[in-house]
Amino acid sequence: MKIIAGLGNPGEKYKNTRHNVGFMVTEALASKYNVKGSFNSKFNAIVGKGVVKDIEVLIVQPLTYMNLSGEAISKIMNWYKVDIADLFVVFDDVSLDMGKIRFREEGSAGGHNGIKSIISCCCGQNFPRLKVGIGPNPGEHLCTSYVLEKFTAEESEILKKIIPLSVEAVEDYLLSGMNFAQNKYNGIDVIESA
Repeated sequence: MKIIAGLGNPGEKYKNTRHNVGFMVTEALASKYNVKGSFNSKFNAIVGKGVVKDIEVLIVQPLTYMNLSGEAISKIMNWYKVDIADLFVVFDDVSLDMGKIRFREEGSAGGHNGIKSIISCCCGQNFPRLKVGIGPNPGEHLCTSYVLEKFTAEESEILKKIIPLSVEAVEDYLLSGMNFAQNKYNGIDVIESA
């Protein structure tokens, strides 16, 4: 079984904000495969069990707020006895331009507090991930407010392409592995190809 976790912040206030693009991708994936997620108080997360491309998955959205994402994810991993290599995380990346996505096999948090929390709570950084670009980076002093702002009308148009592309990318990763997914998607820019 694989855990596919999308990162974001809970509640109406944060809906459609840049920091919640991980939620958006996992919602679209769950919808496509009719995976019904429900709130689980034991984990403080929305958890849905289903099958994507013949692989049993848990689609997870921590409701701990971004900075504590690892608390929910580590509880779920322990409960279901899932190894860290079978955790796959989808999240926003301010250093990657809007319209781009990038797979990484493992690595540091790169300044992302949700990933920092997962690395800390799950005792390792060797988990695969998909970064969804929300940049350009506005600079460190503006970054906190920038990621919590709603997508502009222009960005929302790009999202209409990037969310389905990200879902397709997760499917390809599950079917064909990391090397295939990196080679196929890491150079794509949906703005340039428009």
